Amino acid sequence: MSVRRSVVLGCGSYLPENTVTNDDLATRVDTSDEWIVQRTGIRERHIAAEGEFTSHLGLKAARAALDHAGVDAQSIDLIVLATSTPDNTFPATAVTIQAALGITHGAAFDVQAVCSGFVFALTTADALLKAGQGTRALVIGAETFSRILDWEDRTTCVLFGDGAGAVVLELQDVPGDMSTDHGILTCHLRSDGNHKDKLYVDGGPSSTQTTGHLRMKGKEVFKHAVGMVTDVIMDAFEASDTCAEDLDWFVPHQANRRIIDASARKLGIAPEKVVITVDLHGNTSAASIPLALDTAVRDGRVKRGDLLMLEAMGGGFTWGSVLLRW
Repeated sequence: MSVRRSVVLGCGSYLPENTVTNDDLATRVDTSDEWIVQRTGIRERHIAAEGEFTSHLGLKAARAALDHAGVDAQSIDLIVLATSTPDNTFPATAVTIQAALGITHGAAFDVQAVCSGFVFALTTADALLKAGQGTRALVIGAETFSRILDWEDRTTCVLFGDGAGAVVLELQDVPGDMSTDHGILTCHLRSDGNHKDKLYVDGGPSSTQTTGHLRMKGKEVFKHAVGMVTDVIMDAFEASDTCAEDLDWFVPHQANRRIIDASARKLGIAPEKVVITVDLHGNTSAASIPLALDTAVRDGRVKRGDLLMLEAMGGGFTWGSVLLRW
């Protein structure tokens, strides 16, 4: 019996032109290229230009995804944007992108789950398409984290960058066989607000009436990350009757090379199956998974029929996984 699944038609990404290397940062704070690379794997990050907003980054990634998918913007029924750095408190940055694409039908809104945002947005779009809220969706992760960093805090300012990535989903009838179906096979989301103080921004409209800056207890985040990520990935394996050996590619949130490596080892995922791009753009929060995905698709690693595991963990804590066949 056939089922309906959200199939990825195409992907796209965008990084701001301004590249800041570790050596560049070493002129601003007490750090070094060796220190940053050893602890994070990051070598450079991209910083949005003055007047370049999250919507601008997201729009460029969206257009690249539409072009890759070979579909017109007017065929999009739903836009879900994952971001923690919106252009404005409201309206949603998604509607700004919707307007720029010339779309006046359907719905557009933001999802806020920090670094897990793209996984939450994919899951949301998948559920809405299956619920009859359209046939095609544009799912975007876009961030300008440089705007909420304390550039005098060497423990956080070296980690993050700006960027955007997007995918086009289409609801399709497929055979209903987990072992061969294309599209999103299973999604698993979690959150635990008891960990708020470990990764947060110390400002907001209701509390301080300011934007605030990112604050993080790095050792605490690292301690929880591997276990939490493993939890939702094992749930995905159980729900789909798959295992680590079945994966063609592991596309994790690009936060820290050590977290990625530790997670892959614990899950028994071979190193050659792990997509790593954190060295090129740092932690771009909700944009990191679609950035890594687009890189692997365009350089030919990810091919049609490949089984992919996407996973992320972010402030809150939030964490989640999406298993899909390309």
